[in-house]
Amino acid sequence: EKSIEFLGDEEDFDLTEPFTHSMIANGIVVHQCGEQPLLPYESCNLGSIDVSKFVKDGKIDYERLGKIVKNAVHFLDNVIDANRFPLKQIEEKTKLTRKIGLGIMGFADLLIKLRIPYNSDYAVNLARELMSFINKKAWEKSEELALERGVYPAWSGSIHEKENRKVRNATVTTIAPTGSISIIAGCSSGIEPIFALAFKRQVAIGQWFEIHPLFENELKERGLYSDELMERVVEEGTIQHIDEIPEDMKRIYVTAHDIEPEWHIKIQKAFQDFVDNAVSKTVNLRNEATIDDVRKVYLMAYELGLKGVTVYRDRSKEVQVLIKGKETKEEEKGKLSPRPRPKITYGATIKMKTGCGNLYVTINEDENGICEVFSTLGKAGGCAASQTEAISRLVSLALRSGVSPEPIIEQLKGIRCPNPIWGDGEKILSCADAIAKAIEIYLSMSKEEKKELKFEEKVTQKFETTFQKKDLQICPECGSLMMSQEGCYTCPNCGYSKCD
Repeated sequence: EKSIEFLGDEEDFDLTEPFTHSMIANGIVVHQCGEQPLLPYESCNLGSIDVSKFVKDGKIDYERLGKIVKNAVHFLDNVIDANRFPLKQIEEKTKLTRKIGLGIMGFADLLIKLRIPYNSDYAVNLARELMSFINKKAWEKSEELALERGVYPAWSGSIHEKENRKVRNATVTTIAPTGSISIIAGCSSGIEPIFALAFKRQVAIGQWFEIHPLFENELKERGLYSDELMERVVEEGTIQHIDEIPEDMKRIYVTAHDIEPEWHIKIQKAFQDFVDNAVSKTVNLRNEATIDDVRKVYLMAYELGLKGVTVYRDRSKEVQVLIKGKETKEEEKGKLSPRPRPKITYGATIKMKTGCGNLYVTINEDENGICEVFSTLGKAGGCAASQTEAISRLVSLALRSGVSPEPIIEQLKGIRCPNPIWGDGEKILSCADAIAKAIEIYLSMSKEEKKELKFEEKVTQKFETTFQKKDLQICPECGSLMMSQEGCYTCPNCGYSKCD
């Protein structure tokens, strides 16, 4: 009765010969997917029906649902014969049992349309009613196909032969996670509750905010919708503590973290009782969940006889697909935020020779110490210039976040590039190395020397007079000395440029 996961090597089996019917259920099961326990070399052939599309006059349209279930079973059975299998062994084992797995998605949306809370006995009873109907209709169609096309080849010696029940497929129902296809279908995934009414979805290609369409539409119909309210929902990740939301909506629009863990397990149990294979279901726990909370979930699942259960504690990974609500105070602790850039700073621009040309490193400070670094290559543009700008921006961000200059120097100093150069008696290994050494030079300057560099009004006027005599110009953006390059004046400090 019990199955084990196969962890052995391929030589434990003769892969060149198909299993005989007496060997087909040898107790060895591989779990390619949690919802689909399979024999070696069997394949996963699944389909899902969006049950939220079958609400009619406040009830489930079982007549139409039954027709769709039978069509879906017919389709999945056809897939087995139409499919081109990558390995001969996979084709043999798949056609031997002809397992299919018809399941559902959109269950949470169905409950919303029927005005039934997910965390209620009404929802549990509906789950049993719904899945027992789907399972019954799926087997009816498998029996019809058996009359037309014959039973599955491994039928002899199976439990179905013992029951004298001729069917086309060894299994017909499974509940998969439906993560991607539910997005395409525009419905809630599998039998999961709504993760959040508004959340940020983060995947490899980017991130974006999503708002549950049923929730958004109801707010608009009741005249409650506003951009300000939606921002609050996005920030909170739940509506349970928002006074503007009516109580009847709070009761229906519950999210995964609004629901106590036992309701997740009860819903899974209700579905699994009428599923041939297994059920994919995640018990989403709040961030503050304890080890004991996780233990209770697993023990409850074991006591109810579930085939498997998945637990996920929110934010237990640095990067997760679905993110909702604002960070907790605990998460905010210890994170550095840069102080605003002061309106007035003072400092020095230090010329450093590098393999990429002259690098002008401007270091400014305020009453709290060094607060920013600018670096500009004599030849503007190009990859090297963009890299030095990026390094300087990150250094400035770190400095204004309270990081002392010494560890920054330690990280940058010694970085090598293909074009090292000697300058002022020492070897400059790269632009990064030059920036570190420029900061070092600035830190070695005495307070008196730095005081002389302050751009106070009287000093600025003196500099401007000197610059005008030498046909030089002051940068109108930051007040630094501009360099002349091919008829253009460029500021090494902020990047401002002007052409004659």
